[in-house]
Amino acid sequence: MSSRTALRFSALLAATALVAPTTVAAATPRPTVPKINWTGCGSDPALKAFQCATVEVPTDYDRPRGATTTIALTRLPASDPAKRIGTLFTNPGGPGGPGVPFVQQAAQFAYTPQVRAQFDILGFDPRGVGKSDPVTCYPTAAEEAAALGEVTSFPITPAEDKAYLKANLKLAASCLTTSPDRLAHFSTANVARDMDLLRQAVGDRKLSYVGYSYGTDLGATYAKFFPDNVRALVLDGTLLPSWYSGSDGDRRPVGVRLRQSEGATETFAQFKAECKKAGPSQCPVAELGDPSTVVEGVLTRLKAGPVMVTLPDGTQQQLRYQDAVALTFQYLYEPAMWPDLAAFYAEVAAIPKAAAKAGATAGLKAPRALLEWNNRKEEYPSLGGSLQFCVDAKKTGRPLAYPAWADQTNQRAPHFGRMRSWVGLTCEFLPIRDNDAFLGPWENKVKAPVLVIGTRYDPATPYQATRPYSDLYPDARMLTVEGWGHTTLGKSACADARITEYLTQLKAPADGSTCQQDRKPFDPVPTAEQRTQKFIQGAVVR
Repeated sequence: MSSRTALRFSALLAATALVAPTTVAAATPRPTVPKINWTGCGSDPALKAFQCATVEVPTDYDRPRGATTTIALTRLPASDPAKRIGTLFTNPGGPGGPGVPFVQQAAQFAYTPQVRAQFDILGFDPRGVGKSDPVTCYPTAAEEAAALGEVTSFPITPAEDKAYLKANLKLAASCLTTSPDRLAHFSTANVARDMDLLRQAVGDRKLSYVGYSYGTDLGATYAKFFPDNVRALVLDGTLLPSWYSGSDGDRRPVGVRLRQSEGATETFAQFKAECKKAGPSQCPVAELGDPSTVVEGVLTRLKAGPVMVTLPDGTQQQLRYQDAVALTFQYLYEPAMWPDLAAFYAEVAAIPKAAAKAGATAGLKAPRALLEWNNRKEEYPSLGGSLQFCVDAKKTGRPLAYPAWADQTNQRAPHFGRMRSWVGLTCEFLPIRDNDAFLGPWENKVKAPVLVIGTRYDPATPYQATRPYSDLYPDARMLTVEGWGHTTLGKSACADARITEYLTQLKAPADGSTCQQDRKPFDPVPTAEQRTQKFIQGAVVR
C-alpha cells in the first residue's frame, strides 16, 4: 500500500471509529507470481542462443488483482547447467533503456565465460519501455519522428529558448493525451516491484543483479524495498538517487542536479589531453595543432553558423553546433571511439571557411562519426520511455527559469551545460504523479556486500557520486576504474575479473580497490575487439 493510500485509509478509520469501532482493514493480497513460458526469439540466426517470453504483472501493486502490464523478457541460458547458480538480472541504464536488446546484443561479449556458464543472463524491458506496454507520446512512430524532427536538440539563443519551451509544452500535451495511464504507474519503485516478482518467477531465492547508470538507481530502490532478498548487486556507473530524485532539497532541474555537464566537461578535457599525448600518428586533431585549440575553434565556428556536409546518397545536411556537442557527449562514453571523434573534429576543421559560408561543399563527405551517430539515433526507443523522471524526480515548478539555469551551468561546464540542463523540461508541463513513486530516504539495510564501481572520468555518471552512493549500503565495496568513459563494459579485464569473482563466489574486493583499463584511448585497437566494443556501445543506454 502506498503512503498516500495508507493516509487516506487512516483518515477514513478515524472518521468512522465511533460509528463502526470493529471495522478491520482487509489486507492487500499478494500479487500472483507469473509463470514464464520461454520460447525461441524468432527466425533470426543471431538470436538462436536466446529465449524470449512475456509475462503479466500488476499495473498497480495496491490493486494486485486488477489491471496488468505486459513485461517483455529474454535470457541467455547458462552454458553449463550443472554449475548453474541462478539468474543474473540486468538493466542497461536510461531511464528508458530496453533490457531485451541489451542482453541480445551484448551479453555474449559483456560477461566472462565463467559468468555465462553459471548464470542465465536475463534482460527485461522495464514497464513503459520497449515492448513492455511502452509510454508513447504520439499515435504512431512516424508522427513522433515528424514532430521531434522540427525541434533542435537543445537551444542556444533566446529565440531558440522560446521555441524549445513551446515545443516541450506541445510534447507534454501529446504524452498526456496518448499515455496518461501508463505514465501514472511508471515509477522506478514499480519497476523494482516487477523485478522482485520476476525473481520469484525464475525460482531464485535471492536476487543477483548488474545495473549500469540509471540501473544503479533501480538497484538502490530494490535494495531499499527488498533488503533481505539481495544475493549480489553490481552497481556500475552510479546515479546518486538523492540527486536524481531531488530528495536532498536541490530544486534545480534534474539535468543540472545530475552533474552530467561537469562530468562531460572533465572527460572532454581528458579527450583533448590524451589526444595531445598520443600525437599526430594516433590522433588526427594533433596534426592540426594543439588539440584543445583546434577543437574549441571548431565549436566556436559552428556556434556562429552551420556548415554543410554531403551524405553518401549525395544529399546535403547541415552540421550545427548542437549536433557536434551531442555527438561529442555520446562518443565520450567509449574511449575506443575517441579516434573517430578526433577524426570528426579534424575533418570539420579542414572545411574551407569561405566554402562553408557559401554552402559550396558538395564534394565534402560527412565525417564517419557523424554518419554513425545519425544511424544509431533511429535505433533508440520512443521518447516517452525516457520520461520516467517525470514521476521519479521532483520538478522545479519554474519552466521559464530553465534558460537561466542553462546559462549558469554553461559557465561552469562549457558546451555541455547548455545541452544537459534542459533535461526534465517536458516534465514541468506534465501534471501526472505515480503515487507509488519513492523519493527517499535512500539508506538501506542490505546485509550482503555489494560491489559499487566508478570510472575516474565518466561523462554521464560523474565519479564524484561513487562514494556517496556506496555510503547508502551497510557493506559496499567501492572499486575505482582508473580510466575514461561510461561504465566498465568492455574496458577493463581487471574489473571483469572482480565482477566475476563477486558474482560466482560472492567474493567482493576490499573497499577502495582500483583497476586499470586495458588500454589508453588512442592506443590501436585490434579489429575484432573494436567490433566487440561497438556491439557493447550500441547496447548501453545513453
